[in-house]
Amino acid sequence: MYAIILDGGRQFKVEEGQELSIDFRDLTAGAQLTFDKVLAISSGSGDLKLGAPTVAGATVTAEVLGAEKGEKIVVQKFRRRKNSRRKTGHRSVYTRVKIAKITG
Repeated sequence: MYAIILDGGRQFKVEEGQELSIDFRDLTAGAQLTFDKVLAISSGSGDLKLGAPTVAGATVTAEVLGAEKGEKIVVQKFRRRKNSRRKTGHRSVYTRVKIAKITG
């Protein structure tokens, strides 16, 4: 069984027991998180429910594992013949969740 959810402008295909990184939310580890925007649900027998735009009454429940940092992104700017260089970077913070239950 899997579901396709919408979160933060991105779509994720999730299954029970799967871990994924979503946009940062200030939640403690062990908290429950519910995704209401479910675009599609499929059971293992080939039964597919498509939403228009979402499936009515369908939810995906996840358990928060904690916050984590993504990989470093380096931003370099260089202007030739001007002796001008700039190098900066950042690491985005994500929330790691584990999918607990798919209902609908």
